[in-house]
Amino acid sequence: MKNLFTFFILSLLALATTTNCARKGSPTGGPKDTLSPVMVTANPAYESTNFKAKKIKLNFDEYIKFKDLNKQLIVSPPLKHQSVITPVGTASKKIEIEIIDTLKENTTYSFNFGNSIVDNNEGNELGSFKYVFSTGDYVDSLEIYGSASDAFEMETEKEISILLYEIDENYTDSIIYKEKPMYLTNTLDTIIFDITNIKSGTYQLIALKDYNNNYIYDPNDDKIGFADTPIEIPTDSVFTLQLFNEIPTFKLKRPLEKRMGKVIFGYRGKKENLSIELLTETPKGFKSFVNKEKDKDTLNFWFSPFETDSLQFRVQRDTLDKLYTVMLRTKKRDSLSLEAPISGNINPKDTFYLESNVPMEAIDPSKIYISDQDTLAVDFKTILNPSKTKLAIDFDRVRNGKYQIDMLPEAIVGFFGKSNDTLQYILRTKDIEDFGIFELQLNNPSNKHLIVDLITEKGALETQRFTSESTAFSFEDLQPKTYFVRIIFDENNNKKWDTGNFLKKIQPEKVYYYPVEIKLKANWTINEVIDVSSL
Repeated sequence: MKNLFTFFILSLLALATTTNCARKGSPTGGPKDTLSPVMVTANPAYESTNFKAKKIKLNFDEYIKFKDLNKQLIVSPPLKHQSVITPVGTASKKIEIEIIDTLKENTTYSFNFGNSIVDNNEGNELGSFKYVFSTGDYVDSLEIYGSASDAFEMETEKEISILLYEIDENYTDSIIYKEKPMYLTNTLDTIIFDITNIKSGTYQLIALKDYNNNYIYDPNDDKIGFADTPIEIPTDSVFTLQLFNEIPTFKLKRPLEKRMGKVIFGYRGKKENLSIELLTETPKGFKSFVNKEKDKDTLNFWFSPFETDSLQFRVQRDTLDKLYTVMLRTKKRDSLSLEAPISGNINPKDTFYLESNVPMEAIDPSKIYISDQDTLAVDFKTILNPSKTKLAIDFDRVRNGKYQIDMLPEAIVGFFGKSNDTLQYILRTKDIEDFGIFELQLNNPSNKHLIVDLITEKGALETQRFTSESTAFSFEDLQPKTYFVRIIFDENNNKKWDTGNFLKKIQPEKVYYYPVEIKLKANWTINEVIDVSSL
């Protein structure tokens, strides 16, 4: 009886404990799934030889789905006709690949899914998954490794295509413009690449930022990088490819009327030595002017309108010699519009300027007045750039100063005779303590021609220096922000970065980014030393 009573009490306590625990919390559902899916079977088997199947079935240990399959999937060698891969848009424990193309004999194929296969519940990636088979007696197993990065920019775009062309009796360098490669891969979201399952031989290695996603080089759109010499595989070398935009072959677009008194000539490539001659007979007092459109590969032919329904031009450049007739239909004309990109605070090293949408035909300094905070007149000079669209107004300034620029009507007269209205601009200068200084000691024992750029986090050029010796630079009056140092190895000493050319086997000039961020604060001085002999 005592044992029965004890059992009864223990049962009540157990029930109370269970009830109390239930009130305190809820089941967690177990630990989170962090495991990637696993392929359990493949039919035909992985790395099958003498492959003749038209369908491939891959089975997994859990439900999977695709993520960005079109971007991630790389088939090497590439097929002319895209294979049908199912299921799409739903979860399944199997993947089926239907091959539409006729496969090459004695060739190893790789279906590289990248990171596109994820489990259905947690999205765990089956990283770098690929299915390999061979239509011959064995599976090729050679590999090459390397990296592909932008030759000029600090950041490299994602998804760089790496192409491998077999060099045989049919190979020419022009093949990259019209045919797909023998092997390929993609860097996806890194700059690192490896191409696997390659047969021994001699190859040309190419990197493309392939905007058309067709594995064919389009020099008008794509960036390219290439190995200097053919590659013998097998190899233990690790390859570094630098991507760049080639200067495209010159091509002139058909000219057309943009506005009344303005004909535009679009072009591609370099415009040097381009001659535009108006053949149409013009009246007395006729005038014309040619300048380049800002940030566009376009030349503007400005002219004083007269009674005619068309203009005839002769355009010449090197071997180009062509006649064009431009029909004139519009009655809309550009009116003079002036903008001041610098307003409010002005940096000590900057110059105040105005930009115009039409050429500035005449400047009258007597109708421009500059006064300081004591209303005293300030001397200035005006400088009009060759395109007649940018007018600099240069004057001496003091720290913690305030300046007023007044422009009376007709201070600036545009190409079509229209002038400005009354304009006023207020500018202020800051104290020296509001800025920072960056001092750079550059060791250049080999006296290489260098371009030293100080750039912002967004890659905008802040200031630029040139040197061919060891020297010390002091960058003063810098806004408090983060900067980077970019060094261009200016091999031909033309004071600019030169790109490369694949057919001529010219690599772009080397660019080095100093890896240290220059985090400058107001009234700070930061010092750095760079030894270019080790770069």
